[in-house]
Amino acid sequence: MRTTGVIPSRPKRRSFSERGLRKFNYRQKRLLFIYGGLLLPLLYFVVVRILPILYSFNVSFREWGMLSPDKPFVGLDNYTTLLSDSLFLKALLNTGIYVVVGVPAQLIAGLVVALLLQQVVKLRGLFRTAYFIPYVTSVVAVSWVFRWLLMKNGIVNSLFIEAGLGPQSFLYSPSQAIFWIVAVMVWQNIGFQMLIFLAGLENIPKMYYEAASIDGAAAWQRFVHITLPLINPVMLLSVVMASIGFLQSFTQVLNMTGGGPLDSTISVVLHIYNLAFKSFDMGMASAATVILFAIILMLTLIQLKILGSRYQQE
Repeated sequence: MRTTGVIPSRPKRRSFSERGLRKFNYRQKRLLFIYGGLLLPLLYFVVVRILPILYSFNVSFREWGMLSPDKPFVGLDNYTTLLSDSLFLKALLNTGIYVVVGVPAQLIAGLVVALLLQQVVKLRGLFRTAYFIPYVTSVVAVSWVFRWLLMKNGIVNSLFIEAGLGPQSFLYSPSQAIFWIVAVMVWQNIGFQMLIFLAGLENIPKMYYEAASIDGAAAWQRFVHITLPLINPVMLLSVVMASIGFLQSFTQVLNMTGGGPLDSTISVVLHIYNLAFKSFDMGMASAATVILFAIILMLTLIQLKILGSRYQQE
């Protein structure tokens, strides 16, 4: 038997990974791809968020001076010192004012704007964009613009004088400054709240309002008995996010008043910043951070429990 002299080629060997993947069916490969894709951001979150939080707990139990080579363990001394510090207690009180005044004002303003924009037919996109632009504007830029407007010889006081009214202290008044900062924060975040409430309002079926109108329900009754119950999940999200935002008040306070006058606007986050980067006391700053973390966690859980149970009942 004659041969052509051609040596038959050997079958190409598959790599170990290819042989391993052949054992999985399509569904298993799909799940493997999904979880593999989710693994990278999860690792990033653990490294950037979780590990620093856990490390801050360790720092909070030590006398951790930036300029000191020794980091002795002091237990709960940092926490007891903070809780007896009048400035930290003042920062806690001010942060409570930010939350108590700012959260309801921000939710009401966002809901009112969303309800009004829902009725707009012409130029709807233009109005929504106009209200959303402040939210994506630099917080530092907005803070300095309002600081300039509210100066003693600023534009607002000039208008007051022209109208025959006396000039106001605004950001230089210990009794007024904190409320002007809250007003600026509410104004800048109206666009975000508006967007959330619009999403909830547009998901309410129109037939509910039509049936209520046929039954003779007034506009206020339709709002109370239809709109509010059906946007409760959206309101839950808004309350939680607004509360966290006001608990973490920092940029506006730093740029508008620096915590003054007479520490009347200092927040917990600004106090942490001063402890860490002005006093270089990382132990005390970490202890204050842990306390703020516990407050945010507790308040969020309470809000989820109260508003969540209300939503389930409705």
